[in-house]
Order: sequence, then structure tokens, then C-alpha cells
Amino acid sequence: MKKVLDWSAYYDQGLGDAYADIPKHGEDFAKAISVCIRSGVCQEADNRGVMCPSFRLSEDPLLSPGGRVTLLKQLLNQDEQAFLADPQLAESIAQCVSCKGCKRECENNLDMAAIKVEYLAQKRRAGHHSFRSWLFAEFPYLLYEFPFLGRLIRIRNRSKILRILAGKLLAINETIALPEPALKKYADDYPQQQSNEKARDLTDNDACIVLLVDSFTALFNPNTVTDALNVLNAAGYQVITVHPDSSGPEKVIDSGRSLFSQGYVERTSEQAKNLLSILRPHITLNRKIIGLEPSALLMLRDEYLMLNLGEEAVLLAKNTYLFEEFVAREQVAGRFKVTLNTTANEKRILVHGHCHQKAVGAMKSMRKVLRRVPNLSFQFIEASCCGMAGSFGLEAEHATQSKQMAEQGLLQALDADPSAVVICNGFSCSHQILALRQRKAIHLATFLASHLQ
Repeated sequence: MKKVLDWSAYYDQGLGDAYADIPKHGEDFAKAISVCIRSGVCQEADNRGVMCPSFRLSEDPLLSPGGRVTLLKQLLNQDEQAFLADPQLAESIAQCVSCKGCKRECENNLDMAAIKVEYLAQKRRAGHHSFRSWLFAEFPYLLYEFPFLGRLIRIRNRSKILRILAGKLLAINETIALPEPALKKYADDYPQQQSNEKARDLTDNDACIVLLVDSFTALFNPNTVTDALNVLNAAGYQVITVHPDSSGPEKVIDSGRSLFSQGYVERTSEQAKNLLSILRPHITLNRKIIGLEPSALLMLRDEYLMLNLGEEAVLLAKNTYLFEEFVAREQVAGRFKVTLNTTANEKRILVHGHCHQKAVGAMKSMRKVLRRVPNLSFQFIEASCCGMAGSFGLEAEHATQSKQMAEQGLLQALDADPSAVVICNGFSCSHQILALRQRKAIHLATFLASHLQ
């Protein structure tokens, strides 16, 4: 098997262990699968963490990380390509929402999200193609190249006939609206924006930071960028933005998250190299790279290390932070000098965490930052995956499971406090809240901007 991801980190896995149970085929990929020790933590119905949304719904062991490992081991023991043709494994993998709960909560940090990507990429190499999958993978890039598609999405959302037609032709969930792009995407028209040329001359790397604007935030929530810039500038930072148009209209600069999640690893590598080329001066100067969308930003800390991008990607990963992580870190260091006030008639706050935020422990940072606002009453929603999970909730065959995942904790909390302000940094999560409850969630950056003195 010619693997698409770099699994060399697992080279020593199971060496000298007669009970490691590593399959005959698959080499380091097989070793990554074999980190599972069958402890059963992924099959606990009362698990209060993220893991495992598909098992929680079905209580079917084969729809848990451990169950998927069992199937993969059986098939990789038969033949190197046998796992690509097995319908039971295909269904089990399709139910995985790539929440990364197993990578955090499993004793041996089984990375089922990465295993799923390798599986999808191998399926593509074997000739299994899906137009819908390609559409989801290229979605942000298509919107940049053909802006009129945003108008078509709005028309589809308001037409019952077009919803049904898209459901029949593309197997897209007709029961909910698709995300609608903002009328104007983010552009560098912020008045205090430093040019890249001038910013490269700055030497204080605690004060000079890079705000990496992902394609989904730029297209769908451009005001979030402005709010983040307001907060960071008020705190005294000199902010350089890197955004999808930073290299000109002919090349979209982005992390490649949508491509990667659909198994388009070669295209992801292309996007990653483009991004690295733009960030190279800042990587060299050891500047902090801050992102707003969890799944996009955390690509740089995690998945880029599996794309054979070299030492530059390793250096980038060390200086990459989610917005809330950066603010919390700077608070502790005494450098985040900004006054935040409660507003008159302050409403209660509900906070929903993106699965990847939870997987890297970033919810602790959310709590630290919110505590900076005096007398603020906030509550974290106790829930696993919201059920949108990238494109999962937009797929017709997963419409029921998507809603059921949301009902396991998220929707109950929203319904119990209908007037609360909802803070949610994840694009998919925010869209699920809007689609199922018609409530608009706001990013932490927007909340802080509204509380600046």
C-alpha cells in the first residue's frame, strides 16, 4: 500500500511486544491502528467527554473507534487492499464524524480521524469517486472562484422544490438550510492594518502577531475578523492578517481543512505549501500565528505534521494558537492589557465547544478569557458533537443521526435557556444551531469586542 499520509511516528509501535496484534499488511498505518488496546472506553454509554458520537446514538460496538479497529485489523490481515471493498467497514467509517475524541480520551490516543482520511484517500486511488464529496471538498474555493454560487445557495434555501431536487441529485440533506455566504467577504480594509512589508521590519514578536483568516470565516463571518482585530489592537498588538486573498485572486490561501476531511490529501498538500510560503517570513521570525476557526487552525498543529511538509511545518505548529488560547496565554503573561466591561442588562451566556477545541483542551482557555469579564454569568454546554461535523449533517443519509447528536445535549441546553447569548467558535456548530433552532451564535472575538471599554 502506498500511503498518502506520513505514519512514521508509529514506526516503533508494538516492537518487541508479542501481543501487539499488528496486522500483516499496512506497515506503519497498521501500527497506528494497533495502538487500540480494547479498553472499551470508547464504548461507554455514559461517557461525559466527546467520544464517541456515533456509538452513543447506536450503542453498536462496530460504530465505535474500537469496533472500526477490529474491522480494519481483520481486513488488513487478509490482503492489503481488502479493507477498501468491505461494505461493513465503509458504513462504519462513514458514521465517524472525525471529532478527535478518541485521540484525546483513548488511553493510547487512537487517531481515528486521520485513519478515516487515509481510508478515504485510498478509496479515491482505487477509483471510488463521488461528485458530492468533491463539491464539499472544494466548497470554499468554488465560492471564491464563482461568487454567484452564493446566490444559488440562497435561492435553494428558500425553494422547497430546489431543496428536494438537490436532495435527489446530490443526496444533500433537504431538511435544513445550507450555509449562506456573507454579501461581502473579508478584505483588508481595516484602517489600522499594517502592511506585510512594514510589519516584517517589526522586531517585538510579543507585540507583532499574525491573524490567519480561514476561508470559512472570510466568506461567511467576515465581521468576526474585524471584531478580533478590534480586540487585539485594543490590547496593544500589531496585527498582520493572512487571508484567502493574500496571494491575489488567482490563488486562494487556506489551510485545506475541507479538502483533507474528504480525503483529497494531494490537494491539501498543495494548499498547505501555498500557506507555508505566505507564512514563511513570520515562521522565520518566530511570530505567533492565531486562528479563529478551530478545525482550520488546528490543521497547522496536527494534520500538517502528517503531510511531509518538512521542518518548516514543525516550526509552524509550535507557534500556532487558537484565538482563545492566545488571549488566555497573554493574560497569564500579563501582556493582554485591555479592559472589558459587562453591559447593561447582561444576558446569561451559553458556551458550546467545537469538538476539536475540546480535543486539544482549549475550553479551559475559553473559561479563563470569559472570567476576565466582570460579573459575567456563563455556562458551558455539556455535549458531545453537535452533529454537523463539517459536511456530515449536510449529507442526506446522515440527516437523522445529525439531528439526534444535537439532541443529546446541545439542543436541550438551548431550549432550556431560550434568551441566552450563545458563544460558539466553530463554523459547523454555529450553523447547526442556526439550522435547527434559528439562533445565531457568536464567536468569542465578537463577544469580547462588544465588551471593550
